[in-house]
Amino acid sequence: MHYKNKNKKVLQAVMATIVIVVVIVISFAASAFASGFMDKGKNIIFMVPDGMGHANVTAARIYKNGLDGKPLNLESLETIGIQKTYSKNSTITDSAPAASAWACGEKFNNGEICKHSEGLPNNRTILELAKQKKKSTGIVATSQITHATPAAFAAHVTNRNCQNEIARQYIMETKPDVILGGGRQKFDTDPATDRDSNGCPQYGEDLAEVAQRKGYSFARTTDEMEDAVNQGKTKLLGLFSDAGMTPAYLRHPGTTEPTLAGMTQAALQILENNPRGFFLMVEGSQIDWANHAKNFEYQVGDVLAFDDAVGLVLNWIDDAGHPDRKRNTLLIIAPDHETGGFAINGPYGALSTAGDLTTIQAGWTFPGSEEANHTGGDVIVYSQGPGTKAGGTYPGLGRLFDNTELYGVMKNAMGIN
Repeated sequence: MHYKNKNKKVLQAVMATIVIVVVIVISFAASAFASGFMDKGKNIIFMVPDGMGHANVTAARIYKNGLDGKPLNLESLETIGIQKTYSKNSTITDSAPAASAWACGEKFNNGEICKHSEGLPNNRTILELAKQKKKSTGIVATSQITHATPAAFAAHVTNRNCQNEIARQYIMETKPDVILGGGRQKFDTDPATDRDSNGCPQYGEDLAEVAQRKGYSFARTTDEMEDAVNQGKTKLLGLFSDAGMTPAYLRHPGTTEPTLAGMTQAALQILENNPRGFFLMVEGSQIDWANHAKNFEYQVGDVLAFDDAVGLVLNWIDDAGHPDRKRNTLLIIAPDHETGGFAINGPYGALSTAGDLTTIQAGWTFPGSEEANHTGGDVIVYSQGPGTKAGGTYPGLGRLFDNTELYGVMKNAMGIN
């Protein structure tokens, strides 16, 4: 009897210990989940409407859907926050340090792309970290693909104007699986010199040809891009114009250039085949250029072209045949800054009409010189998916935050702490 009682007490003690351990584990897991550390995703899609302020969104919505019409695609995302944009050395940022803040999680000086001029060490880009995790990667833009915003995700230079060097790093170092945009000239070099007009190094060989030797398919038209996708190619370089691509409002039915939505779709079709997931950056580059040019038709056209790309991404995420996509995809839509101080000024005493730009009275307030007309106001960030909602001690993205914080959100979504 004595031994039975003793064994019973030992068993009770063991069971009590197990219960305590289970409670601790469950509590820790719940706390970690609430803090965002277990809120993981397989895919990250980072979309940039360059230079877009909130008034740009309002104007495009009025033009497309009327004053009381439905929201744009980007306005349908679950979480809306506000982002600070200043750079390391300037209240008014340019695109290079703004994009580098996202891509590398640090403040940089104007003109720097994920590399400090002072020689300080810099973080690896979020695209490079994705490759470390064996994910596929891609960059898409309607500017030269070597322009500041896409460059920040796949290159490190102290001068954003070193675009041939940026192209070299794409093809020979970071090697994104998909590279789609304009800027064919930036992949070629002047054989008479090893430095360009900005004093930047030139590789000395046509980098589009180098890319093909390294396994990239090369596309110059929509048809060639779609052929590469249909053939199951896994690495694609598409350069569809010598410089920036044709603005949306100047497109004609016979153009050979793909739309931003078309390039985004091609990128997704290639990248989605990786079971480990992917990182994709998509930039509507020329919203910024339209605001620089003070061209309202240009601006509205490119905002809506960007929103078409957002709609395509949302349809991809919400595909009923792939219910895991919404759970496993982090989508962030973030302007790098506002350009031009654009505002809707009227009409006063009358109503704007959908489809009629003349009834949406608009204006710009340019600070400083024509070359320095970005503004320093905060911008709206739209997001959904892992790491975007508040929970426990984790504040989510529905708040005011610094642009550098998005790097940590993306790292956490990939399981990198």
